[in-house]
Amino acid sequence: MRYKISKSHFFLQLLGLVVITSFFLTSIIPVRIAVALHQAPVPQAIFVLGSASQRMEFAGEFWQKHTDLDIWVSDYAWNLDINRRIFQKFGVPNQQLHLDGRATDTVTNFTSLVEDFVAQKLQHIYLITSDYHMRRARAIASIVLGSHGIAVTPVEVPSRGDKSETLVRVLRDCGRSVVWIFTRRTGASFNPRM
Repeated sequence: MRYKISKSHFFLQLLGLVVITSFFLTSIIPVRIAVALHQAPVPQAIFVLGSASQRMEFAGEFWQKHTDLDIWVSDYAWNLDINRRIFQKFGVPNQQLHLDGRATDTVTNFTSLVEDFVAQKLQHIYLITSDYHMRRARAIASIVLGSHGIAVTPVEVPSRGDKSETLVRVLRDCGRSVVWIFTRRTGASFNPRM
């Protein structure tokens, strides 16, 4: 005998999944972030989102005031040599510079490095990106890094009047981040530019 699921039963299951996911995101992640901030009130590393040399220049200057911290950069693979040269100009030693070229977009900037941060026992990091990009980056960080007990302190790179990213882009990438938590897939493969 075949069991047929009614539409109302399916929607109840879907609603249950949404409620459980909402509970997880609205209670567990903030608690993990609060614990991380309590255990590590001062950031332990610098994380720079790539694709703009101005961010690397800014991060190099920022590092000069925080020379005890390692710098982690997530960028396109073809930018990594240029990034290394920028940081060398600011005196950042190679052993304190971690360049990663696995990301294809902002969500994968975070998902490709979160396990490395956990392995290094980082609980609190400075997040450096452009001012117009920070809202989306913080939202993604709260979900991806927050789900692993890592808090961020944002440091904005001033831009030349670029408009903040739309709420639609923020919500889209928050959705992709939630999907990543449960599936370890971000949907980056659907990016037509890659």
